Amino acid sequence: MSTEGSRVIEDLLAGRWRDPATGETPRIPTRRIVIERSLDGAEADLLAPLGLGRRLAVVSDANTHAALGRRVGRRLAERFTIDELMLETPRADLATAAILRERARHTDALVAVGSGTLNDLCKHVAAETGRRYAVFATAPSMNGYVTGTASLDWDGLKSTLPARCPAAALFDLEVLAAAPARMIRAGIGDVLCRTTAQTDWLLSHLLWGTVYSETPFRLQAADEPALLADAGRMAAGELDAIAALTRLLVLSGLGMVLAGGSQPASQAEHLISHYIDMLAGPAHPGSLHGEQVGVATLTVSRLQYAILDADRPPLLHPTRVDAAAMLARFGPVIGPLCIRELRAKALDGIAAQRLNAGLARDWDALTARLHQVMLPTEALLEAMRAAGAPTTGAALGLSPAFYREAVRHAREVRNRFTILDLAADTGLLDDLAAVET
Repeated sequence: MSTEGSRVIEDLLAGRWRDPATGETPRIPTRRIVIERSLDGAEADLLAPLGLGRRLAVVSDANTHAALGRRVGRRLAERFTIDELMLETPRADLATAAILRERARHTDALVAVGSGTLNDLCKHVAAETGRRYAVFATAPSMNGYVTGTASLDWDGLKSTLPARCPAAALFDLEVLAAAPARMIRAGIGDVLCRTTAQTDWLLSHLLWGTVYSETPFRLQAADEPALLADAGRMAAGELDAIAALTRLLVLSGLGMVLAGGSQPASQAEHLISHYIDMLAGPAHPGSLHGEQVGVATLTVSRLQYAILDADRPPLLHPTRVDAAAMLARFGPVIGPLCIRELRAKALDGIAAQRLNAGLARDWDALTARLHQVMLPTEALLEAMRAAGAPTTGAALGLSPAFYREAVRHAREVRNRFTILDLAADTGLLDDLAAVET
């Protein structure tokens, strides 16, 4: 590996990468990250030095078993005792995690063969049971391979739960390139949101003084231009482009590890995706997380420009928390949780007055700084189109009315201040959400 992104990964693993902002050399929990054209025949050698134990649970589903799990199980059986655990139509929820925990109870460590759902299940079970795990990726579809959190459904609420970073994250580019094109497009959407997530995180920092760091974004800087220029080649499975996408996904995940949370990669656009998953119900079209994030990124980018391009700041009002409407919307179980999340960041009259004074005083400086981290919406749209990815809620299979609802109410899902909150508390969100996206 010779690119700048590859060197960053190698230096982080070796403990020699120095943060330009702080001069510190952060350490990451993952001991091995391998991105190669082929890992065929090297599977056992890659895991043997990590001390995972003798008996391994190799966890897959029908699709990932056919794509890579069968091969991994066979290769690892040459050196380990293997329990092959195939999950039928696994779901990213605590109920499935409990099933996996029970089936893997006699093993020393878990080896996930898959992408988002299987990886999250394994890392969560590993954390719960005090075991370690490794992952063989089957698709470049999401940025959570190396993170220390899992996104699982908890009583209908999409929750970020404690998990364990993998001892090893292993990427066979030939396998990844053969993944369904829509999974590759999902990966593109999951890292294309760097610009909207960074803008929201920085906005929260500038308005509220919340913790913010440039470090996660420095990791991705070298490979992001390839994302914009080569999204079509990525979706077509060209190996060098898939390698660049895989590095970005890994580096985005490592950025979250260094930040100690998902803030660098999950803001308003992810809240919209979570709302879709939580409330679409039987009408959910089966769109992938990254596909939804890609569409929501375009929406959020437009919102950010619509507000931040104005010559004068909008006027904030105290947050209106309509508890009855939220209970009707989310139901008696999730509703109270969402009410609590929204109230935790709600503006009262004093806070609104203080923020308005600050915005009036610092608007030009604030927007100038935010514009430094923003990419043009048109550049994001061109990349999505080049990849053949959906670019509207309708293209995902959602009704325009429901997608507008998701944009209007996604901020209620989590106590994280984003452009959705600024737009809502200034009375602009309803009109902006009604714009066809």
